Amino acid sequence: MKKKVVLAYSGGLDTTYCVKYLSEEKGLDVYSALVNTGGFSPEELSDIENKARDLGVVDHCLLDETENFYHKCIKYLVMGNILKNNTYPLSVSAERVFQATAIGLYARKIGADYIAHGSTGAGNDQVRFDMTFHILCPEIEIITPIRDQKLSREEEIEYLKSKGVERNWEKSLYSINKGLWGTSVGGKETLTSDKYLPEEAFPTQLSEQEPKELTLGFQKGELRSVNGVEYAKTSEAIGEVERIASPFAIGRDIHVGDTIIGIKGRVGFEAAAPLIILKAHHALEKHVLTKHQLQWKDQLANFYGNMVHEGQFLEPVMRNLECFIESTQKNVSGTVKLALAPYRFYVIGIESPHDLMSAKFGSYGEMNNTWSGDDVKGFSRIMSNQTSIYFKVNPHE
Repeated sequence: MKKKVVLAYSGGLDTTYCVKYLSEEKGLDVYSALVNTGGFSPEELSDIENKARDLGVVDHCLLDETENFYHKCIKYLVMGNILKNNTYPLSVSAERVFQATAIGLYARKIGADYIAHGSTGAGNDQVRFDMTFHILCPEIEIITPIRDQKLSREEEIEYLKSKGVERNWEKSLYSINKGLWGTSVGGKETLTSDKYLPEEAFPTQLSEQEPKELTLGFQKGELRSVNGVEYAKTSEAIGEVERIASPFAIGRDIHVGDTIIGIKGRVGFEAAAPLIILKAHHALEKHVLTKHQLQWKDQLANFYGNMVHEGQFLEPVMRNLECFIESTQKNVSGTVKLALAPYRFYVIGIESPHDLMSAKFGSYGEMNNTWSGDDVKGFSRIMSNQTSIYFKVNPHE
């Protein structure tokens, strides 16, 4: 009997090459598996499956991880207000561990001898996939034809043509990777340090000119309603925010960051819903959490986001951090009103029963109801006491 290999399959050039190479050169039974984390339409899923079966895979499996991805990761990215380097909502990097996890568990389920993926040796994804497989199924050998053979795009195309695979392989000027939590955009400009992506590079073009308001409702840190409509699944509420906001060309930027393999990289992205939801959630938190809750959550959430980015999602400390992050959300409930306009948005204000800015305790800069001027005089003297002593002891500093 032939040995089995599960291939993480997307239908693109690299994974198409992998199907033919693994089946015809390595003599393996190829089981293709596509993991959907919210980025594919039903038509795209059907087309990808047809392509896989036309290539001769033994079987093709669709693994839908959209809800799992939300509940186990995106939820905490929102609760933590996580933006990598204060810019990037981890649109693609957060997906990879969930895709790799689903592939690894499927490979174990069918008793596969090998797992294969189409990553090159140049980016983060190779590390995210390999690490996850080493953790979840260390007994299964990993095969990476594109990375190991250091293949160029042209070499892959020539090989496929020799095997009778004819498709339109003309490379788009921009690579697009769409998911529930945003879309990445790569092109010649992102390979430089001084250029920005042109308008046509972004998948969603500006089509809405008339400003409008958007109201988001949160319950214990999770988005539950959009413009007054309640959603049973937050993933669907995220999709509705994207539908409303993306025509304004909101959420575009270029992220510059440190890769897992030690080099700097740039990636463009379009993430209207993630940026709006994160900003709205953060605004609500600033009203309902204490300063110490905000301070510690910011520090721990930043660490959490870095670990997600570097493929360390399965590290046990992540479950500890999730318990802390979720515990801070008990009072993060209320509505946030935002204004949308072409290329921009802003928070108008919030309403919450847990708002600590309640006027009955005083109005900032105007009046107070819970302390006197004499209280402040004594408080200021005590707070400055140690520093005053320092400068008396060290008068020349």
